[in-house]
Amino acid sequence: GVLVFNKPEPQRRNFAPRIGIAYSPGTSGKTSIRAGFGMAYDVLYDNIGILSLPPQLSSTVDTDPLGSANGSGPNFLKNGGILPNASVGSLSRADAIASTSNFVPDQKLPYSIQYNLGVQHVFANNYTFEIRYLGTRGVHLNVQQRVNVLSKVDSTHFLPTYLSAPSQATLDSLPTTLTALQARPRIASQFLAAGFTNNIVEFSPIGNSTYNGLALQLDRRFTNGLQFKTAYTWSHLIDDSTADFFTTRLTPRRTEDFQNLKRDKASSALDRRHRFTFVAVYDVPFMSHSSNWLAKNILGNWEFAPIYTFESPEYATVQSSTDSNLNGDSAGDRTILNPGGVDGTSSNVTALKNTAGATVAYLATNPNARYIKAAAGALTNSGRNTLPTRRINNVDLSIIKRFSYHERFKLELVGQFLNAFNHPQFTPGSINQITSIGTTGSGVLNYVTAGNKDFNNPEAAFASNARVIQVAAKIVF
Repeated sequence: GVLVFNKPEPQRRNFAPRIGIAYSPGTSGKTSIRAGFGMAYDVLYDNIGILSLPPQLSSTVDTDPLGSANGSGPNFLKNGGILPNASVGSLSRADAIASTSNFVPDQKLPYSIQYNLGVQHVFANNYTFEIRYLGTRGVHLNVQQRVNVLSKVDSTHFLPTYLSAPSQATLDSLPTTLTALQARPRIASQFLAAGFTNNIVEFSPIGNSTYNGLALQLDRRFTNGLQFKTAYTWSHLIDDSTADFFTTRLTPRRTEDFQNLKRDKASSALDRRHRFTFVAVYDVPFMSHSSNWLAKNILGNWEFAPIYTFESPEYATVQSSTDSNLNGDSAGDRTILNPGGVDGTSSNVTALKNTAGATVAYLATNPNARYIKAAAGALTNSGRNTLPTRRINNVDLSIIKRFSYHERFKLELVGQFLNAFNHPQFTPGSINQITSIGTTGSGVLNYVTAGNKDFNNPEAAFASNARVIQVAAKIVF
């Protein structure tokens, strides 16, 4: 009655409508109004089910058609088939329940609801301006949970953390000790009664996200040797889960409290509040049509293509790297937020004991810190993704030189300068490409761990995105 180990059922009727409309008012044809709505379904990673098989779905009951083991023999079905007390491989039914650490629910595919409205206008013949509202809602997003695990620490059972040292009398009057908290149950009672004693991991379809964005874009079509595109986006992405596998330290893959996903609702790790880009191509007209071959090919035939990008920083979750709530998992435990503390600072703590020698509270080493480590038994109050990493402020540049020999033969020399000014940018990713960069190392963990000497020190955690120069040659004939 707690978990039903049926064959996981797939979804067979996923309705995904799409509708769009475009309207051009007046007769000029220079203004367009567009709107759209749609739903789209995603897929689940294949290895979620493979890695999560419980003993009930991955063990066999061996029978002997000539004997009587496990109820087999000539009257196998008449005698009840596989009996409830049949051994599962080398496991009994009770052993299989006790060793269960995974559960595969019926399939619920994640899906998005998308909606948009935009107005586009052409002016001065060569320019197009567009303003758009974009919205997306994510439903049934995958979340890695331990469905039967409780937090021993809650709003009425915790050890306080002080900014200034309390008196010994105050410590002696505190009713809760660390030992008493550790003695509280960690597995939910209904699971214990059914024989489930291990952590049961389930990839649950309970996550949600909401994105709202305003996008502005101005284009100039290629004319008189110049083309450019500039765009600005203001947006906000909110979710309660981002990474469901161990792909980064910056945002934990599991929620802090397995019984309260609402506490994890916050700005997403994928949120970039502001993004501005400018891209141009300028074909220098100087000497490009000269009849003098040397003037045309030495002084002329130059092309410049700059790209400027400004982007708000990725936000990371400050962590204690301690099992603060005593639920057996330190991966998602956050910190104690000091509203009066200095931005970007953190503090460790020391244990405070009563006269009986029991730990009853903690004292912040630096009372002026914004983030204070939550030690074992402390109650956290900080949210996900509150620590800004570093923003992107970058210029890339391509320079092209052409040499023409008659009409059919041309040589192009191209120089590409990524981070052209070699401006150090210690960001948790690449500044000019989407190549995946791992953020699971110890340096990244130190960066987000309150009280660590490398807390909020990007130079100890991320690469500087140093300038890269690429040179190419192209022959056209």
